[in-house]
Amino acid sequence: MTTYLCVYLGSLLLALVATLAVIRLAGRIGAVDRPGIRTVHERPTPRIGGIAIFIAAMALIIAVPLVNNNIGAAFRASRLQVGALLASATLIFLVGLLDDLKGLPARVKFLAELLMALGLCLVGVRISQIGLTEGSLLQLGGWGYLVTVLWIVGVTNAVNLSDGLDGLAAGVCAIACGVIAIFALHSGQVIMGVFMLALLGSLSGFLFFNFNPAKVFMGDCGSLFLGFTLAAASVMCTTKSATIVGLALPALALGIPIFDTLFCMLRRFLERRSMFAPDRSHFHHKLLDLGLQQRHAVIVIYLATLTATGMGLFMLVSQSISSLIVFGCVLVLILLLFRVVGAVYLGGTIRRLRDKYAYACCEREERKTFEHLQLRFRQVGTFEQWWEAVCEAATGMDFAWVALKTTHGDGRVEEEIWRAAETPPDLSRIVTMTIPLSNGRAGMSPQFEVAIYANGSVESAARRASLFGRLLDESERRVAAGELCRP
Repeated sequence: MTTYLCVYLGSLLLALVATLAVIRLAGRIGAVDRPGIRTVHERPTPRIGGIAIFIAAMALIIAVPLVNNNIGAAFRASRLQVGALLASATLIFLVGLLDDLKGLPARVKFLAELLMALGLCLVGVRISQIGLTEGSLLQLGGWGYLVTVLWIVGVTNAVNLSDGLDGLAAGVCAIACGVIAIFALHSGQVIMGVFMLALLGSLSGFLFFNFNPAKVFMGDCGSLFLGFTLAAASVMCTTKSATIVGLALPALALGIPIFDTLFCMLRRFLERRSMFAPDRSHFHHKLLDLGLQQRHAVIVIYLATLTATGMGLFMLVSQSISSLIVFGCVLVLILLLFRVVGAVYLGGTIRRLRDKYAYACCEREERKTFEHLQLRFRQVGTFEQWWEAVCEAATGMDFAWVALKTTHGDGRVEEEIWRAAETPPDLSRIVTMTIPLSNGRAGMSPQFEVAIYANGSVESAARRASLFGRLLDESERRVAAGELCRP
């Protein structure tokens, strides 16, 4: 018990000192986060506070194997896995620090997380089996690698995305560290107990400067390091105990960041945006939109996390099937909380899924039509054949009309016009555009005027116009090469 207490207090005191030093360092090197459209702070704030968390936690963890007791002996006996975890967490920290100082593409950070997670799997830190009920083990086999990587990368990014308000990520991670430490010590896993107490102490000291109004932010170096270490620690707990509680408790403690990340990914998917695109619709943003101040929103999330983990602790004293019931009930409560604050709407999600499916079907049909017309255009050799192909394209792409106007040097204008069989009276739903043709004969200036039915989507009309333009571009190249005759 003395060792555990020394680890916690030592990392706490070291974090207090290190955070003060980091604040001064960040000011000197210009590593500050300035207010912007995605931020809620109003003044430049140092953003590399994760250095203090890393130093405080790692210093105490590295010192424990030197202690001459059972805890030190346990560290020395598992030096391969412990060393792999420390090394991979350090590399993730360095990737985050480089991003804070220089800026890295999101894909680079994601690749680093994948590689470090795979590295842990290769040294035996992976989920190979899960105890679902008493006496029943689910053997994952090779799927254990995939589950482990998804868990580590998912939790790492969930913590990273939750770092949006003063003290939010640090406080939630501190609660997660506490609950994992309780589970680890309850199940006799002294190594993970030390890891979590060291992190908890460093976060406790850091929160003194990070809670609203924050004097320092942890930055990506802190959030990536915390998320990765928490995820890996929970995997190691599961590896030792082979019970679902080892993953369930951290999942409940990080339930809000995890669900927030999942809903964020779903939202970006439905909006047809990049998964790495910035977002201002996170759970904590919704709390601010409800009128809560920063510190009140953070306290609400703290209370929700404490409630979820408090209920989850009943899993330690219940049977396996009861643990699953408790886990499921708490997850439902977290989902209801997201619904209450407006972070997710089932009806709106279903509607967007239908819209995305309809969009995908429409895009697929337009692509098939284009590919057929592309072959058709490549078979023409005379102007008459080419014009027939243009009319066929206008029909297939649902144009209202197409006009080819050729202006001669003497001012004379020749015009070829195709019109749809039925033109709607509401011309406001028609998109019109002019397309110049560059390869006319000397003294001639041909150009297309096209009108396209919007069909309820201006984007669809623009896409069909783009595909029609590709057909014309290919024809222009054939005219220039002498393969197609056009007046």
